[in-house]
Amino acid sequence: MSTLLNPYLSFRDNARDAMTFYQSVFGGDLALSTFGEFQASEDPAEADKIMHGMLTSEKGLVLMGADTPNSMDYSPGNNISVSLSGDDEAELRGYYDKLSGDGGSVTVPMEKAPWGDIFGMCTDKFGIAWLVNVSGASAAPAS
Repeated sequence: MSTLLNPYLSFRDNARDAMTFYQSVFGGDLALSTFGEFQASEDPAEADKIMHGMLTSEKGLVLMGADTPNSMDYSPGNNISVSLSGDDEAELRGYYDKLSGDGGSVTVPMEKAPWGDIFGMCTDKFGIAWLVNVSGASAAPAS
């Protein structure tokens, strides 16, 4: 197996909801394991929280996430974004629309960027920032 680099998102008490939402955006198989299943926490309140979640889409996208245990610091911030890029404009716009809708927000609308690609930024309803880039080689002008 070659080395892979996958985004791993941290949440506080809503990883199940977030990972289920991402499955509705990207499709694919979602595997969720709780702290209780692996006796990974002595805090009974954490038994049903997600210790590890992994979404693998039909397109090969992999996104991981988990609830941060109560004993660990959780400081969401603006120091990370998840980037989606490729040349299938319809697919990427579909992801962008789903991520920015239903409680999300548009930071930069999907439109032709100075570098020739179609680009947009949004924040989903869980506070995760997303960058979406459609390669200029096959991208049509934004409508």
